[in-house]
Amino acid sequence: MRGGGAEMRTEAPLLEARKLTVAIGQRSFCRDLDLSLQAGERLAILGCNGAGKSTLLSVLAGLRAPQGGEVRIQGATYAELGARKSALIRGWLPQSRGDAFASTVLETALVGRHPHLERWGWESAKDAQIVRAALAAVDLADFERRDIQTLSGGERQRLAIATLLAQEPQLFLLDEPIAYLDLKHQIAMLDLFAKAARENHAAVVMVLHEPALAWRFCDRVLLVHGDGLTESGPAKTMLTAERLSALYQYPMLAYECDGQISFIPR
Repeated sequence: MRGGGAEMRTEAPLLEARKLTVAIGQRSFCRDLDLSLQAGERLAILGCNGAGKSTLLSVLAGLRAPQGGEVRIQGATYAELGARKSALIRGWLPQSRGDAFASTVLETALVGRHPHLERWGWESAKDAQIVRAALAAVDLADFERRDIQTLSGGERQRLAIATLLAQEPQLFLLDEPIAYLDLKHQIAMLDLFAKAARENHAAVVMVLHEPALAWRFCDRVLLVHGDGLTESGPAKTMLTAERLSALYQYPMLAYECDGQISFIPR
């Protein structure tokens, strides 16, 4: 297709899975999954405990090899990009993390700037400014000098999110980003990622356990059934009481109030 004397080209998806098969041992979590995520889109991954959501997300992050198919970010594989270029595109929030050494909140958040530094380079005043803005965004502006080992679980989770925001990736891969958070901060953190998608055209993939939050904050949903079957589509299509009852193997009811949907067990 041509227009204005030049060939029209479409940009490669920020994230693409082609015929992806993910398994551990003899158990397959997804088979031949085709998935494409463009800039500005938000995808929720839902499923029961042990269904393989975190395993699938780690494959999408390039941290685990698939049993079949491939993953591409901005049209290239992780092997083609290499670790540093991959980290400039993809940001990864794991479900759990360990803090082997004592450090301050500011020092920890500065780790998010490492992909942007030259080898043996030091953080600049601009890097510190970016990190302080990220800490303020997650309500940790007054915690710079605190030892991370003195933080609560929720404060440590918000610090991990601040570190990821400081990285400034174009693709966020989030494994239970609102774990350990109170209700106020759950909504605040999901608003932050929605803002990153809306204003910075980032793509966001997040594992969630609350379908109502997926309905509110995501454009698309991937249902992982745990037996190799996956279903994906627009959030409003995928998030129904019937589909969720099949996914969670328990009858669910849907209630609408003020334009929002809640799902509860029957």
